[in-house]
Amino acid sequence: MFKKFISFTKGYRILTLLTPVLVFADAFIEVQLPKIMGKVVNEIYYVEENGTEQLYKNLFLMLGYCLLTLLVGYIAARCSAIASVGFATNMKKALFNKVQDLSFENIDKLKISSLITRMTSDVNMITTMFNNILVTFVKGPYVLGLALYTAIGYSAVLSQVFYVVVPAVVITLVLLGYLLVPLFKQMLEKTDKFNAVVRGNVNGIRVVKSFVREEHEKEKFNEANNAIAKANIRAQNMVLYVSPAFMLIIYGCLVFTLYRGSGLVFAGDIKIGDLTAFTSYITQVISSLMTILMAFVTIVMARASVTRVGEIFKEQPAITDAEGDETLEPEDGSIEFRNVCFKYNAEAEKNILDNVSFSIESGETIGIIGATGSAKSTIVQLIPRLYDVNSGEVIVGGHDVRSYKFGKLRGSVSVVMQQNVLFSGTIKDNIRWGKADATDEEIIAAATDAQAHEFILEKEKGYDTELGQGGNTVSGGQRQRLCIARALLKRPKILILDDSTSAVDTTTDSKIKSALRSETYAGITKIIVAQRITSIMDADRIIVVENGRVAGIGTHAELKENNGIYREIFVSQQEGVLAQ
Repeated sequence: MFKKFISFTKGYRILTLLTPVLVFADAFIEVQLPKIMGKVVNEIYYVEENGTEQLYKNLFLMLGYCLLTLLVGYIAARCSAIASVGFATNMKKALFNKVQDLSFENIDKLKISSLITRMTSDVNMITTMFNNILVTFVKGPYVLGLALYTAIGYSAVLSQVFYVVVPAVVITLVLLGYLLVPLFKQMLEKTDKFNAVVRGNVNGIRVVKSFVREEHEKEKFNEANNAIAKANIRAQNMVLYVSPAFMLIIYGCLVFTLYRGSGLVFAGDIKIGDLTAFTSYITQVISSLMTILMAFVTIVMARASVTRVGEIFKEQPAITDAEGDETLEPEDGSIEFRNVCFKYNAEAEKNILDNVSFSIESGETIGIIGATGSAKSTIVQLIPRLYDVNSGEVIVGGHDVRSYKFGKLRGSVSVVMQQNVLFSGTIKDNIRWGKADATDEEIIAAATDAQAHEFILEKEKGYDTELGQGGNTVSGGQRQRLCIARALLKRPKILILDDSTSAVDTTTDSKIKSALRSETYAGITKIIVAQRITSIMDADRIIVVENGRVAGIGTHAELKENNGIYREIFVSQQEGVLAQ
């Protein structure tokens, strides 16, 4: 995994390597300043021959070092900032690409809200850690070591203070890391839950308002928000105690040094300028320790983020692209299920689909009906290989779906799912998802067949109307029709409508089905999953699904006569119509 994260420096490796070099130079200059300052003090206090001339030389040297450290520090900070931003950009790109490669099963396992947190908060935390490693973890130890070495050269007696301070700080670092790791891990887990609450509320805001559940949602939000706050406060409290403790150590060391140093000065064992330089080195040593501590805290915090982001990269797609013939594609729209068994979780005891077998000829119109939860949608999701069977085979166009490249298989299948998803952009852009190079005439034709053309023209900007995030500027029925238009524009070999007209009236539904029977779509295999029998009664054949099994196949007339389950659904829906 270390190599994986190192790879994110690609394109910024020169800056990544240059930053520590500049930081070393900056640190070296910084450590020289107290030495020069000590000489200046000695030259002022102990008047010697040519002292004034040497004093000015050292003052100008000190000024030059200050300007130099300012310039080097600026360049180092700029290199570090660019390298860190590039590192974060590459990581986000790699994460996004990885998520695109994952199957539905992987997404279900990782959870969308958690993926969002990992690709935002966790990436930011890792980037901060990367920047600290380039700068703080290079400069801190170097200044610490060099300042210690120089300080000891001034006075072995005064340097005894470091024998107590340095071990104490190191022990503090270790204990702090041990205590903080689980706290920050809990905080990130609570952030996942918080994002899930926010995402669910924002996506379902219309439902929340329609059921007058605002107060309930506010309570859920406050609960999740307070949980994060408490976890954050517990972690931050532990960090907050550290800064005052270190300031106490600094001032304690200074008091000790001045007390012992004054005696040495009076005894003539050390000069005042040397004592001044030594006190400056004490500040540098302890400040560098504090800097290392804060960087250490950041790395401890980022450790959980590294683990969480690493889990995404380690996740192996449950469904992988086929190897072999890249030109192989479905010959036609024929479909065959051979003894298919499937369950979403490999550890589940019961199959969702159990020994399902049927065949569909190319160009047929097939209806699928059954009670809610009977696994109708599961069947059609296996056709474009959104999930893989646990046993058995799904044959499309004469070959097992697992023998096709994703692009070839899914390029031959259009699916309009139950959850109608539109993207930010114009109506035209969303329909064009079905065919990137489609002309305006082709888009209009698809929208007309999907019964969307009229309501699109009623909008002020027509096909150039912005839909907003998730298509929130159109109704549920309009959203369904736009998704159908997108699927029709693709001109696939297999068209799957998974309960995709549930939000439109029966007249519009009938017009859409009539358009699908036209010559334009002749030869396309059409599979219509529906709750209403009226949506599929004209299909060539209807498959009745019950508890993950095929309970009957036939025409509307045949099933109404011979299939008890179908007849029961038909009678109940007819009674519902008559009751209205």
